[in-house]
Amino acid sequence: MQKSARLKRSLGLWPIVMLGVGYMTPMVVFDTFGIASNEANGHVPLAYIVALAAMLFTAFSYGKMVRAFPSAGSAYTYTQKTISPHLGFLVGWSALTDYLLLPMVNALLTQIYMSALFPEVPAWVWVVGFVAMITIVNALGANTTANFNTMLVIYQIVCVVIFVILAIRELQGGMGYGKVFPLEPFYTPDIQMSAIIVGATVLCFSFLGFDAVTTYSEETPDPIKTIPRAIFLTALIGGVIFTVGSYFTQAVFPDISQFKQPDATSPEIALYVGGKIFQWFFLAAALAGTIASGLASHASVSRLLYVMGRDNILPKKLFGYIHPRTHTPLFNVIFTGLISMTAVFFTLEIASSFISFGALIAFTFVNLSVISHYALKNKEYKTISSLVTNVIVPVIGAAFVAVLWYNLESNSFTMGLIWLGLGVIYLLYVTRMFKVQPTDIHFEEASESAYIEEDETSPVTRQA
Repeated sequence: MQKSARLKRSLGLWPIVMLGVGYMTPMVVFDTFGIASNEANGHVPLAYIVALAAMLFTAFSYGKMVRAFPSAGSAYTYTQKTISPHLGFLVGWSALTDYLLLPMVNALLTQIYMSALFPEVPAWVWVVGFVAMITIVNALGANTTANFNTMLVIYQIVCVVIFVILAIRELQGGMGYGKVFPLEPFYTPDIQMSAIIVGATVLCFSFLGFDAVTTYSEETPDPIKTIPRAIFLTALIGGVIFTVGSYFTQAVFPDISQFKQPDATSPEIALYVGGKIFQWFFLAAALAGTIASGLASHASVSRLLYVMGRDNILPKKLFGYIHPRTHTPLFNVIFTGLISMTAVFFTLEIASSFISFGALIAFTFVNLSVISHYALKNKEYKTISSLVTNVIVPVIGAAFVAVLWYNLESNSFTMGLIWLGLGVIYLLYVTRMFKVQPTDIHFEEASESAYIEEDETSPVTRQA
């Protein structure tokens, strides 16, 4: 008999990749097109390529840390194990603003979409319905969540492919640049690299989510091999979708002057390219994107809370609990759902202002953790290859993140600092004014006990 329920190692590479892509929301490329085109002076696809290159440095750092610590705790665990337990808690606490509030943001987006279609229905109904759905799906198990998410991601990809086909038809008919594969979205004689960098800085936030796949490290049979691949593939696939989608959008719409709402171009893009019927299909894909992102972010935060509970830095009986049948952190799933329900009292602007701060904290300290663990502690910097991978790459990754910090909205920075201050107060309480270390576990114990072995004779496995 099993002594206690544990996470189950049942997710393969591609389900995890789809969860990461779902978190990133492929359809966001059309929502942000107007803003990005204005910033990049009509060179959005080039800006996406620059943004992807920048994010891959940090993605590489995540892959390095997963090989050292294949735990569901992600940046929290990496910082805790390599730099400081106290600092690790604060990184995890800050990351909660990204993971915990993204389901709320998706609930608010769903409310906006559905209220536009059915204005007579009270807005709170859509929030409650959305949150209830993603909470139930996540409670049923990781495989159920992954399978449902995969269908939603595939639908979005199909929509992008159909958009590309329709865009080619319009280009052949003389719309936009009037040729199928124009060079102008990538290069024009008056191109300004400063504008491309500014545009790339804005678009980097579209890649937030590739890091979330690390929270499934304890639910895949071979995390040291699978998760680094999943991180790279998630960022790359997202980058390809964003680049291709923005390329044909830019080709059809060289400038944004014809858009009535340049800050929310998605509905008009679909209408001008495919007509009213395609617009409905297109907006349904946008809705699918919010659901997929909600599912993935809900699952990710429940795993992060679980590791923090397992470490007893959060109340272990609640946050460190795994349901014996579904092998999910059930109380965390429900807790996240309850937090998401509070979206009925917030606006999209307020909820969104928290998210970027937590993600940038995580990105920063993952890059620093590589240097601390490999270069400083293990002295792996004496060859050219080790110097590049353990020092130069994470330094470049941190430098790109520093640019994002510089361009972070003031509201996001202020709200993030307030949340971080609350974390410091809580940390002072649990550590008795830093007189004791946060309750910690040995990684070797966590890696062996955190997931259920695939034993066909186990009664718990048979029930699942």
